[in-house]
Amino acid sequence: MFSRRYVITSLASAFVAVATSGAMAAEPIKVVASFSIIGDLVKQVGGDRVEVTTLVGPDGDAHVYSPSPADAKAVTEAKLVFVNGLGFEGWMGRLSQAAGSFAKQITVSTRVVPLAAQEDEHGHGHDHGHSHGKADPHAFQSIANVKIYVRNIRNALISVDPTSNATYEANTVAYIAKLDELDAEVRAAAAAIPPKQRRVITSHDAFAYFGKAYGFEFVAPQGVSTDAEPTAKQVASLIRQIRDQGVKAIFVENITDQRLITRIAEESGAKLGGALYSDALSPPDGPAGTYIDMIRHNIKTLSAGLSS
Repeated sequence: MFSRRYVITSLASAFVAVATSGAMAAEPIKVVASFSIIGDLVKQVGGDRVEVTTLVGPDGDAHVYSPSPADAKAVTEAKLVFVNGLGFEGWMGRLSQAAGSFAKQITVSTRVVPLAAQEDEHGHGHDHGHSHGKADPHAFQSIANVKIYVRNIRNALISVDPTSNATYEANTVAYIAKLDELDAEVRAAAAAIPPKQRRVITSHDAFAYFGKAYGFEFVAPQGVSTDAEPTAKQVASLIRQIRDQGVKAIFVENITDQRLITRIAEESGAKLGGALYSDALSPPDGPAGTYIDMIRHNIKTLSAGLSS
């Protein structure tokens, strides 16, 4: 027969063990996202269950990014590493190898149907070590594609944290509902712009998926990577095209040097229509602190620049 004191002590020990186990289970999962847009999507799905380290932060250019020792440490400590794929993060393989990481790498664009890169069509080929190959990697500019991203993120998080399955499922359903509302909002705004005015000049070819989804034609002096340098002949050709087609406005991007696009605007007579967010979010207190804010800002900026 056990003494009363023994029973109480045993129960207390069991309670401490359960509490400790619960505390350990509540520890967020360490994950890495390659750049700010992916980081936001992971946070939307993971909520409090994830601790996200984003390598290329707000207003950062993932095309020309150089990883730091701190990035290698973050990758080493992560359980999952989320990347866009489609050749977007040309430096990620080297980073993972240098870090000696065993983290599972999740390509969030899996099952997206990619568009072909437009470099050859516009003569913007480049050879600076950052080529994305034949696919345009900016699939996240399509809301429909981002819903695929979100489901891939959900599946990956459940695979390493199955006890939080209900949380990830609920977060995914709620976020996709918001994306559906956003899609309807963008379609309504695009429909209000006359089709002939939906020709858009931007810094580099980042918006082909957006253009296909909502009926815009995007042209850029740079290719799909911001390290592409257009020739004087290509710039002159673009200026003539702007004049001939009566393009109303051209737009700079948050990750690019605006001097070239400003020069094109001055020489073509088109107005500067504002800044679009292409490959990176703004800081949290900016106009594009989340993916949804980014898309909403971009369509409002396009509407204002092309409709007036």
